[in-house]
Amino acid sequence: MKWLPVVRAALLGAGLLAANAACAMRTAALLDGPWRFHRADVAGAAELTLDDDAWQRVTLPHTWNAPDGEVGGPYHRGAGWYRRTIDRPVSATPGRRRFLEFDGATLAADVWVNGRLAGRHEGGYARFRIDITPLLKPGRNLVAVRVDNGALKHVAPLGGDFTVFGGLVRPVRLIETDAAHIELLDHGSPGVTVDTEALVAAAARLRVHVDLRNHGAAAARALQLTLRDGEGQVVLRQHQPVQLAATAPHRASVLLHVPKPRLWQGVHDPHLYRLQVELLDGRRVADSVQLPIGLRRFDVDPQRGFLLNGRPYPLVGVNYFHAGRPGRGVAVGDAEVDEDLRILKEMGLTALRLVHYQHPPRAYERADELGLVLWTEIPLNAQMQETPAFRDNLHQQLRELVRQNRHHASVAVWGVGNEVYRADEPITRLLAELHALAKQEDPSRLTSYAHCCAPDDHPMALQTDLASYNRYWGWYDGQFADIGPWADRLRAKLPAKPIGLGEYGAGASVLQQQDPPQRPEPGGRWHPEQYQALFHETYAAEISRRPFFWGSFVWLGFDHASAGRHEGDANGINDKGLVTYDRRYRKDAYFLYQAHWSKTPMVHIASRRFSPRPAGAVTLKAYSNARRLTLEVSGRAVGTAAVVNRIATWPGVVLAPGRQQIAVRGDHGAGDRVEWEVTP
Repeated sequence: MKWLPVVRAALLGAGLLAANAACAMRTAALLDGPWRFHRADVAGAAELTLDDDAWQRVTLPHTWNAPDGEVGGPYHRGAGWYRRTIDRPVSATPGRRRFLEFDGATLAADVWVNGRLAGRHEGGYARFRIDITPLLKPGRNLVAVRVDNGALKHVAPLGGDFTVFGGLVRPVRLIETDAAHIELLDHGSPGVTVDTEALVAAAARLRVHVDLRNHGAAAARALQLTLRDGEGQVVLRQHQPVQLAATAPHRASVLLHVPKPRLWQGVHDPHLYRLQVELLDGRRVADSVQLPIGLRRFDVDPQRGFLLNGRPYPLVGVNYFHAGRPGRGVAVGDAEVDEDLRILKEMGLTALRLVHYQHPPRAYERADELGLVLWTEIPLNAQMQETPAFRDNLHQQLRELVRQNRHHASVAVWGVGNEVYRADEPITRLLAELHALAKQEDPSRLTSYAHCCAPDDHPMALQTDLASYNRYWGWYDGQFADIGPWADRLRAKLPAKPIGLGEYGAGASVLQQQDPPQRPEPGGRWHPEQYQALFHETYAAEISRRPFFWGSFVWLGFDHASAGRHEGDANGINDKGLVTYDRRYRKDAYFLYQAHWSKTPMVHIASRRFSPRPAGAVTLKAYSNARRLTLEVSGRAVGTAAVVNRIATWPGVVLAPGRQQIAVRGDHGAGDRVEWEVTP
């Protein structure tokens, strides 16, 4: 193995500030590569003497399940090893602390430094840190990580309709701090907690808790807190002494009064303040953390739905699995998250359900900035174990989810599970425990469980603040139109309980076209795009008539990898997304929801990919947020149609053989056109 230098890199964002060697602030070095990797369990892989020259060279993020986790059938679930060196200069400042920070290692990771075990983490999707200071020596140091995505009986998730991509699937960093610093070992949290104690037009009162750790001998320190508005202007600055005893932890509490607060108003005005917390040693900044802060309040009314800052604010959106890409799985970066949220934001949604585990930090940061309300959850999915070890692991993952993300204005709902396929006292008790833990960790937010497979009023569905249901009538069973009467019956049965739709959807292939479509088999190989559109036409209309839903979330924003599926046009893909896995195509149903949700004028001709198509009389259809649409076929005016439930139709339009240009224009100025090859 060649010894590789560490490149120092400054990291900006929630939790970390730019390096400043002159004042010995926190530094963060991105350990993206190269790493040596081997997809097997290797005896002695943590030892310095191991020869790993034949191992694969990889750059993080990395998964060993691309592409075998995306093509259907069995995929490698087991152990893999990563090795690389880091450098500790001989002239390093005495007393500095060094931590390894992992944003995600699926599902369990054992970390070794210079042949000695530094720590273990169980849970693949949360940030964790390990203090490696005692294990380092001047010069080059070997880091070895054993990652295991095998079926670990006590580590969630135990099941689920998705590929568990193994590896170091998110970034890894080396963090250095002063001997006295803001805490890094509290379940991966930023070490700073902000609670809004009062919020009125005249002022907001914020309670800031700062957890500190001192490995040095000096005692007296001070905190300086600076709050800036969205334009970077200083709103307030407060200085508070702290008596930070040597070799001890300490929690400081600071009260901030913000005059005339500008509220975080979701997509309408996602205003964010920036809170900078500095630990001072005299005039020297020993450590610093910066967090985005959005001032808002929310509630849910069983009749009026979700309320943001006291006003009804419909939560309409999609389930967002991850920013996975073909050939890369979930081993992607911030750019892919940004692209996904841009695509979804253009649809006009107001909310996301982040399923079925904690997402990368970038997803929460961008949701804050875009004004998207989040429901985010732990990976209790499909199966459970009635063991103390499994329960403890869920508690750990819930604490990590809350403590790492509670400062985000976008987060409104903590999810405690999804579709556990049993209905008995143990699962009901477990959900009650998780609800209680979430409220203990963060009383200010709501909780939910996504229920599917027992009676609607079963106790397991009602342990959380919000009742949420996954319903697929018209796909797996029943008919499209069943959704409305079901919702009305449930509301009458549970008048005091807020209810919402956690999932609803149907599969679709952009390569498979049939108009009008026959009802497909859910697990079959024929999933015409038109059937998914019909499904969502009914659901979207029925949901819009029922403002009592606290939220409704389409399954799914993007097609995603699910190794056990063999349906539609591909193996290993759940094709219920509104956008294809490679992000190249937005399906017709995407534009239906854009017509319902977006204020930007739009028109979309449906069935646009059905070409060539047979000649004869057809019903043409378009989605729009206009009031009326006008149709032309190859320059010939056909007529104007009213838009009803965001849909306009022209029945009996005769298409002659040859190339036909279809053009539709709305009374708001937007239009769409497509060319079809029509065959005799």
